[in-house]
Amino acid sequence: VGIGRLAPPWSRRHNRAACRANHKAALPDRGAHEPDRAVRTSPDALPSGLARGLRRAYLVSGTEPLLIAEAAAAVRRAARAAGYADREVHFIERGFDWDELLRDASNLSLFASRRLIELKFNAAPDAESQRALSGLAAQPPADTVLLVTGELERKSLATNWVKAFEEHGVFVITQPVARGALPGWIRDRLAGQGVQIAPAATELLADRVEGNLLAAQQEVERIVLLMPGATLGVEDVAALVADSARYDVFELSAAAFSGHAARALRMLAGLRAEGQEPPLIIWALLQDLRALSRVSLRAGRERSLDDAFRAEQ
Repeated sequence: VGIGRLAPPWSRRHNRAACRANHKAALPDRGAHEPDRAVRTSPDALPSGLARGLRRAYLVSGTEPLLIAEAAAAVRRAARAAGYADREVHFIERGFDWDELLRDASNLSLFASRRLIELKFNAAPDAESQRALSGLAAQPPADTVLLVTGELERKSLATNWVKAFEEHGVFVITQPVARGALPGWIRDRLAGQGVQIAPAATELLADRVEGNLLAAQQEVERIVLLMPGATLGVEDVAALVADSARYDVFELSAAAFSGHAARALRMLAGLRAEGQEPPLIIWALLQDLRALSRVSLRAGRERSLDDAFRAEQ
């Protein structure tokens, strides 16, 4: 019978294992927190991450208010389920008193319950706020889950405070739902509530809420309320859903130069109804027309059409 080699009590291997066991036994149970690692995720992938365990800090941002709100709600539910019963909400504005927030957070009573501290911003944080947020992401207060929410433009995603959340916590980045993906998004949300919808009806609904995801969700909720368990056709959607689409002049130009005449005309009518000034529409169209003209001139000199487009960019 073979006898395995046993490490003597003074060996490094034995001490490391013993220390690890003693350290683990001595640590209090802090709930199902995941170990720190850099995380950038999407709203769709967030629930599975929360199911594996809470992190100490979350930043939920992007440019889509509905998806930001839904992701933040998912974090709140997970925090409550994990025993974080108290919730504090602060709005980050110019002149926000970070010293008071940090002082209150550090003075938490020994017997106080766990809590969720939620920080909301409506504009990109200033330099002082960015420094404070970086510190909180790296070292949140004890017995606390930190949740920061607000819209950020793409250029702000590379700032150090955003990277701090990605490095030490979780950065949930929301993306607009493109027009091509909108029918599937609507169909899946209705199906999740027990309502079926015909493909043509989905396209009509997408046309009426394009560029306005909050209106799309409101229409989904209204359909579920008024027609639970139904199968919707085009006539049903036409009768139920108002036209809440929102467009911009660049989407109009893209549709026009892509040959989607009906969609371009629908966008033009929507922009006109919103009171968009004609000179801005003409400017956007001319910008793309000039760019195409330059690409056409370069095409004869470049090795391929792709090279001509890259040179224009």
